[in-house]
Amino acid sequence: MTILLTPRTRIRHASEADAAALWRFRMENRAHLAPWEPLREERYYTLGHSAQTIADWREAIRLDRGYAFLVLGHDEREVIGTFNLANLVRGVFQACHLGYAVAQRWQGQGLMREALESGLAWAFGPLGLHRVMANYMPRNERSGRLLERLGFEREGYAKRYLCIGGEWEDHVLTALIHPRG
Repeated sequence: MTILLTPRTRIRHASEADAAALWRFRMENRAHLAPWEPLREERYYTLGHSAQTIADWREAIRLDRGYAFLVLGHDEREVIGTFNLANLVRGVFQACHLGYAVAQRWQGQGLMREALESGLAWAFGPLGLHRVMANYMPRNERSGRLLERLGFEREGYAKRYLCIGGEWEDHVLTALIHPRG
């Protein structure tokens, strides 16, 4: 199991034992994350769905299709945030999409930046990626600033790119290229 440590966080893949912690994260941040996520069915906010999500994440890792991480405090009592390296493509592309979420009570403290710096170093190191893409809605200025601080560069603008909250939303397209490639 991959474990990444930062000064304030412990970052790792989820295990079956983490289902309750993931469920609490989802419940506590439901309203906070809703403007940035697809519409969720009520079952998304159940312990069973959290357990199924973790099983799906583990299968994606096994297939080398995606890598989801929990961002935890060093005591591992609370999920501070999550991030995933999804839609991984190998071959001549060696790329993925980055998605992330931070708990409302932890935002604005630099924890997601700290976690993503470590996660991106892992993506460009042991995972062997060349490109990580991250897209955000123009109105999500906080996410845009985070990506800019991480070194992501704007590559385009996609109209009606993803269905978020039941509406097709425009997105700014950004990418970070391996520093040595």
